[in-house]
Amino acid sequence: MNKHKISLVIFDMDGLMFDTERIGREAWQKAGEALGIEIKPQFLLEIIGMNVKGAERVFEKYYGNSLTFYDLRNLRVKYGLDYIEKNGMPVKPGLFELLDYLDNRGIMKAVATSTERKRAEKYLSMAGITDRFDTIVCGDEVTYGKPEPDIFIEAAKRTGCKVEECIVLEDSANGIKAASKAKMLPVLIPDIRRPDEVEKLVYRELKSLHDVIDLLESSKKN
Repeated sequence: MNKHKISLVIFDMDGLMFDTERIGREAWQKAGEALGIEIKPQFLLEIIGMNVKGAERVFEKYYGNSLTFYDLRNLRVKYGLDYIEKNGMPVKPGLFELLDYLDNRGIMKAVATSTERKRAEKYLSMAGITDRFDTIVCGDEVTYGKPEPDIFIEAAKRTGCKVEECIVLEDSANGIKAASKAKMLPVLIPDIRRPDEVEKLVYRELKSLHDVIDLLESSKKN
């Protein structure tokens, strides 16, 4: 890693900190079965990283209208929460170690998630990490969600950090596109699928959150 001054590390949530994308996909399928709607695989892939409004637009593209979208989505949220409340929040390996490392280095931390605030705060609370971040920006707090850069720019604004001093940790194509548009350093940690279409936008690709520490350590030596 070339030497960069890093003032802020921005974390996506679903699929990056928490292994919840798989739970969400299963919940979409279950909700579709309950309402008699076939959930198309391409729809699920395309909405990864999007906020509610973005997902609604994609739904309309695939299904012709969005009349049933919110009934379907509300049921999907219920099924997902039911699973997590029963089985616990599936935290990705390396998350706690990375948060500790950033604390020790004095590097600020932010969450920038397409999930709405109410559910995001519930997830973070269940994992016991709500107070570990300097700011939390949610999908219902910006005009345009990922793949637009608004949510990341807002995180930098709230923390007083320059965009060129921000690293963004993302698992989705929409998130990588947004980070690139924000002029930040997009770091890809793939989850359900590796988004090959954004390969040229990625600053670094890592296997897990554990590897972020090595990446940041290397920046000090170069």
